[in-house]
Amino acid sequence: MGAGMDAPKRPMPPADQAEGVEAWFGPAPDLAEWASASFIDDAAPLRNPDHEHLRSASIGFLWTNVPNAKKGRMVIGTAEPGAPQGAMGKWGRAKATLQVTEWFGMVPDFIITIDASWWLQASDAKACALIEHELYHCAQDRDEYGAPKFNRQTGRPVFAMRGHDFEEFIGVVRRYGADAAGIRELIEAAEAGPEIAATSIAQCCGTCLRA
Repeated sequence: MGAGMDAPKRPMPPADQAEGVEAWFGPAPDLAEWASASFIDDAAPLRNPDHEHLRSASIGFLWTNVPNAKKGRMVIGTAEPGAPQGAMGKWGRAKATLQVTEWFGMVPDFIITIDASWWLQASDAKACALIEHELYHCAQDRDEYGAPKFNRQTGRPVFAMRGHDFEEFIGVVRRYGADAAGIRELIEAAEAGPEIAATSIAQCCGTCLRA
């Protein structure tokens, strides 16, 4: 892009808290705005029609410096429903709801939490891929016929969490091939190359690539 144009720069967490020793979770409204402006809005430079339903959603973003791991792998981002989930007593649910409301001023449809330390070191491409990964988890529910589900009273999409399209071990693919492992579509998508060019990423990030 031209040197005279201002590229929207991807937000960064406060480095002192991201690298601090005390456990920290902090609202990231600038990250929420950037994600919407980059991937969801009509004029977004990296607009993805797969996220169109999220134009009606409220998504709260959080930074954290708390290390997380699952099944032996580092977790750098999570997406979850905004309303507290799982078995908890009335007081426990009320306290969790109060915390969410203190962060966002409301209970959003979804909450996306990002590892602030990882984000500070990540390339623009990896940062964009992480945000889109979490946005893909924020899905619109489907009815019994597989059609997008809407609330009859409000007309808003009915939201739900979506799992990964594929989950398989590299060893299974190596031994039996993509068809037997059920990941042929994933292999074909990878072989087709990225749809997003590095210059397009620069236009909505502006941290790693500058004209």
